[in-house]
Amino acid sequence: MAIDVHQHLWTPEFIEALRARSAPPRLDGWTLYLDGEPPYEVNPADHGPRDTTGLELALVSLSSPLGIELLPPEESWPLIDAYHEGALGLGEPFGAWAATCHADPDPGRLARDLDRGFAGLQIPATAVPDDRLLTVLTDRDLPLFIHPGPAAPPHPGGPVQPQPGGTPPWWPAVVPYVQQMHAVWHYFHAVVRPRHPTLRVCFALLAGLAPLHAERLIARGGGGRGRVDPGFFVETSSYGPRAIDAIVRELGVDVVVNGSDAPYATAPDPGLGAAAAHAIRVTNPRRLLARKETRT
Repeated sequence: MAIDVHQHLWTPEFIEALRARSAPPRLDGWTLYLDGEPPYEVNPADHGPRDTTGLELALVSLSSPLGIELLPPEESWPLIDAYHEGALGLGEPFGAWAATCHADPDPGRLARDLDRGFAGLQIPATAVPDDRLLTVLTDRDLPLFIHPGPAAPPHPGGPVQPQPGGTPPWWPAVVPYVQQMHAVWHYFHAVVRPRHPTLRVCFALLAGLAPLHAERLIARGGGGRGRVDPGFFVETSSYGPRAIDAIVRELGVDVVVNGSDAPYATAPDPGLGAAAAHAIRVTNPRRLLARKETRT
């Protein structure tokens, strides 16, 4: 039975909270409006009953590109609370990552939320991680999941526009999201790890393939090639055998975990044989999620 550390499932409570808003992020019927992205037609079936055959656990998370965690507290918390209530009521095999407001971090509120049974905390890659929130996690021996945040709107002097009048619909997922994950991978190694040496972290979408740039890091004065942090995991969503194979060659198989980003993608076949598939789908996710007394 496999574990999927990265799914999204909007419950009725969360959908109602999005529809109650008059400014992005908001849902008008089934049309989603976000800053920095074109209107998106949500498929209602994506957030209905889901096939979880073969899954021991499927962890759902707040959709960080919506920008909810970065809103002012009076706007952020009603949406987060609606997400929490719905996610905790999904039933097996679902579990959930907690979310929190980063505009005004509240460690006490995060502690109370985590103690309700969440697997750990998810934060957007665009948030500056607050040491007090990370300490709440380490005190409970719970992991952190880093997901792409909102796509920045185009601006003069910003990313190249590949067509007149804007960017194609796939642009946010392929350019800003990947850039964010690349940046946060290096930030956590250089800045966060020295302050939180025991924190377990999982980076979405193979950390934007940042680990593959180790040779350039060395050439520019960085260090660490050949030293793998066993507490920094990467999950596989939206990639396939070629990218997974390259990451395994750089980091080894022990820090790669299975993630699908359902309903937007499906969990990839690593293409590395049965032993590697079992490690990525079962053994490694268990080690990411298990507390110290149960980790092996």
